[in-house]
Parts: sequence; C-alpha cells; structure tokens
Amino acid sequence: MFTQRLKDLRKEKRLTQKELSQILKVSQQTIGSWEVGRAEPSTEMLDKLCEFFGVSYDYILGKTDTRKPPYYELSEQEKSDIAVQADQLLEGIESGDDLSFYGEPATEEQKERLRIAIRTAMEMNKEEAKKKFTPKKYRD
Repeated sequence: MFTQRLKDLRKEKRLTQKELSQILKVSQQTIGSWEVGRAEPSTEMLDKLCEFFGVSYDYILGKTDTRKPPYYELSEQEKSDIAVQADQLLEGIESGDDLSFYGEPATEEQKERLRIAIRTAMEMNKEEAKKKFTPKKYRD
C-alpha cells in the first residue's frame, strides 16, 4: 500500500521521481525503488515524506484513509522541546540535594527511567492542552 500511496502523493503534487528525489536529497533510483516495493524508506525518511506531503504515518503506510494526523498530535519539534524541558528539570533536581531512591543515590539507569517518565507525562499534558485549547476551526 505504501508504494501506491507514495506514487499517488507524488503525482498529486505533479512531481517527477527526479524532482522528489532532489527535494528529499536522495537518488531518483531510491524513489523508484520505494514506488515498486524493492526498498523501504528509513524512519527518518518517512518523517520527511509525511511532513512534505502533509500526511500521517498511518495514511502513507496505508493503515487509514485519513490523511492528516489528529490536530492535537505533537509535532517532532514539540516533543524535542519537552525533552529539553525534562532534561532541565532533572538538572535542577541533580543540582539540589542528590536525587535518591530509598535513601540511596539514584543510579544513571534510574535517572534515565525518570527522564523518560517525565517526558511522557509532559507530552501527554501538552496533547491534552492542545485538545482543550485549539479553536474548533483548526480541528479535523
């Protein structure tokens, strides 16, 4: 399904394989390989394709016919910003009294789990806020 979706999206934009390859900075043969199913794009390249065509992963992979991701879905930039905020939070914790669990200083593994938990919680809170505060005219 991906092969046909890619071809259809490219043709909708009236692009040749060569033009799309120049935009994505890959060879024309790479685009051709994707369109006939001889190769699959990397996750990074899927990100670029989805961003360029303005569609969701599920759409380009053929899992849904809905083109756009939900309006509240976080962008990669928002996720990156949250990661920075989580790191700053942990740095603040670390610069104060030592972060400890059950009276023992936290190990790097425990700190990493905390970092992941904080980022996840912050991403969920951001999505919830976007659902609540995005004007209806911008929602799907």
